[in-house]
Amino acid sequence: MNAKRMFYVMIGVIVLVIGLTVLGVYYGNGMLTKQSRTLVGLRLQSEALDAQATALAHARQDIVKYDTLNKIAETVVPQDKDQAQTVRELVAVAQQNKISIGSITFPSSSLGQTKNTKAATTQLTPVAGMAGVYQLPITLESDSHNPISFAQLISFLNTLENNRHTAQVAQLTLTPADDTGSRLSFTIVVNTYVKP
Repeated sequence: MNAKRMFYVMIGVIVLVIGLTVLGVYYGNGMLTKQSRTLVGLRLQSEALDAQATALAHARQDIVKYDTLNKIAETVVPQDKDQAQTVRELVAVAQQNKISIGSITFPSSSLGQTKNTKAATTQLTPVAGMAGVYQLPITLESDSHNPISFAQLISFLNTLENNRHTAQVAQLTLTPADDTGSRLSFTIVVNTYVKP
């Protein structure tokens, strides 16, 4: 083999080695990039799982921390809409304040009208932002033949506010019973809350 031929073979080998090196670097870079993306994805997934584990631990601590509050809420917010019990409580509050109730009315019920209506929630309206809690509006009218003083009304509202069942006065209409305005009758719409 002569020197010229050996020179060309060496150049060919060098070009081949350089080509293989460039090709190896290109494919190696592609594999490293792919592995880097996989590693970043796994690291993000690991961080997300760590965050979920931390949130779960906090949630478990909150369950323990707020268990007493939940038990109190269950006793304050009734589990059913026992209308007879509600009427008894409203009448007792009125009698405690020497007020005669003329009527107590509940919203009309669609019970039995549609097949998809749950019996426990036919008169109830869901409370926004509080899953599973419903409100039941009740209209109370005082006995127009036995008007009351303003002080009696204030006392009645205070007693109603401190009632065991959570109640909110949604509407109050006062009607003077005489020309002096010292005696009056009222209509109150009270929202009670239920968590069936």
